[in-house]
Amino acid sequence: MKIKSAEFVISNAKVNALPQHDMPEYAFIGRSNVGKSSLINAIADNKNLAKTSQKPGKTLLMNHFLINGEWYLVDLPGYGYASVSKKMRDDLEKMIKSYVLQREILTNLFVLIDCRHEPQAIDVEFMNFLGVNGIPFSIIFTKIDKLSQSQLNNNLKKYHDKLFETWEELPPMFATSSEKRIGIDDVLDYIEQINEEFKKAKQ
Repeated sequence: MKIKSAEFVISNAKVNALPQHDMPEYAFIGRSNVGKSSLINAIADNKNLAKTSQKPGKTLLMNHFLINGEWYLVDLPGYGYASVSKKMRDDLEKMIKSYVLQREILTNLFVLIDCRHEPQAIDVEFMNFLGVNGIPFSIIFTKIDKLSQSQLNNNLKKYHDKLFETWEELPPMFATSSEKRIGIDDVLDYIEQINEEFKKAKQ
C-alpha cells in the first residue's frame, strides 16, 4: 500500500463523540515508551503526524487520522503509566476500555510490544482481555533493530511460549523497526488485505 495522504481529523476523550463513518478503523496501543508515535509516523509516511516525545505518556486522548481518504488510523492512549496520578490512570483505562468495547467500526487493534523486554504481565493481561471480549487484534513488536537476531528470536519465542499458556491460536504478529522501516510494509500490506475484504463484504 502506498500512502498518498494522512490527515489529522479529531482528538477526543469520549467514544460517543468520535467520527461516525463506515470505513475500516485501525487503532494502535501499547505501554509507555513502546515507540507508538514513531511507528504511526512510519506507517503514515509522515514523521510529524503523531507527536513523539522523550517523556512517555504524551497521548492522553483518542486521535483520529484519515489515511488515503479510505481508512482511519487511531492513536490510543497507552496503558500502565507510572508517572501519572491514579485518577488519570483510571480515566485512561476507562477511555481505552470504552473505545475497545463500544467502537463497533473498530476493524483491528494493533497491540505494540517492545521486543527488548521479556513478556510483561500487563501486556499479557490486556491481550487476554481482548481475547475474552472477542476483539480482533494483532501484535506489533517494536524496536527490533536494537537487538541481535539471536536475541530477537529468543525474546519472540518467550512471547510465543507465554501466550500459548492461555491461547490455542496466536494472533498475527509483526516485527518492526520504525527507525529503519523494517516490517512497516508488512503491516501496511496486512491493512490493505483487510481493507479489500471490508470492501467485498459491503458489496
